[in-house]
Amino acid sequence: MGIISWIVVGLIAGALAKLVLPGDDPGGIIVTAIIGMVGAVVGGFVFGIFGGTGATGFNVWSILVATVGAIVLLLIYRLIAETLT
Repeated sequence: MGIISWIVVGLIAGALAKLVLPGDDPGGIIVTAIIGMVGAVVGGFVFGIFGGTGATGFNVWSILVATVGAIVLLLIYRLIAETLT
């Protein structure tokens, strides 16, 4: 997947993750994209453990995998931020 595709999938996945888990998180569109892109990697790893395929290109499956990863990442981020405050 090209860099533009990663950014677009990351933006979509990050936005969907924030829709699923609304809350007061710091960061704007850049942080949302980063959460989504790293979420694609996390989602690919999680889906790989269970025998599935990860983010393979700019398609619905990749957005779903990235969104699941972004949700997991957002939950971990919130858990760490809550324990530090």
